[in-house]
Amino acid sequence: MPKTTLSITSKNYSSWSLRGWLMTRFSGLEFQENPISPEDPDARAEILLLSSSILVPCLYHGNIVVWDTLAIGEYLHEIRPKAGLLPADRAARAHCRSICGEMHSGFSALRSALPMNIKAHFPDFKVWSRAEADIKRITTIWKQCLATYGGPFLFGERSMADAMYAPVASRFLTYDVKLDSVCSAYCKRIIALPEMQEWIKAAKLEPDDINELDVEF
Repeated sequence: MPKTTLSITSKNYSSWSLRGWLMTRFSGLEFQENPISPEDPDARAEILLLSSSILVPCLYHGNIVVWDTLAIGEYLHEIRPKAGLLPADRAARAHCRSICGEMHSGFSALRSALPMNIKAHFPDFKVWSRAEADIKRITTIWKQCLATYGGPFLFGERSMADAMYAPVASRFLTYDVKLDSVCSAYCKRIIALPEMQEWIKAAKLEPDDINELDVEF
């Protein structure tokens, strides 16, 4: 088997690292983590939404390098199709790609107002109106998928879509976002995944802090 490594940055703050890491774990591909310190200027710029491009996570599989999160998911689906990162049904697969793309390129208000911070908790956090609109759209996506494909995950079995939206579940807990019973149950299901529990445990042990993200604003 080709040697495989995945470059990631902070497990507490980096939503993109979590997405790529979950996809790789879901695929069943064995890999080594290559951690990049949040103090690295490029990594810090990405976490603080100051970067024009997202280069972490980055998957190294033999002599192949894949650095965009959606590209990582698509590549993993190609080499591990039985893992189910994308649904087998063509219509469901198109739907999955669509909501993954929406997460990848959208929801900028949510990202700015509710940055990922696993170690923190802000009860009764005031969410501003533009971020509320993003939350409404995300929860609509969740409810439509769960109703269409029967759960327990967005496309029945866990998929690339669940990895893409997992950081949102984390944000909802951090900022005490009020959800209906369907979305609340889905959030709990994502957080309870063994892979998520492993990530969260490691995030809570991180000594590095980014002060800009450790205050209520």
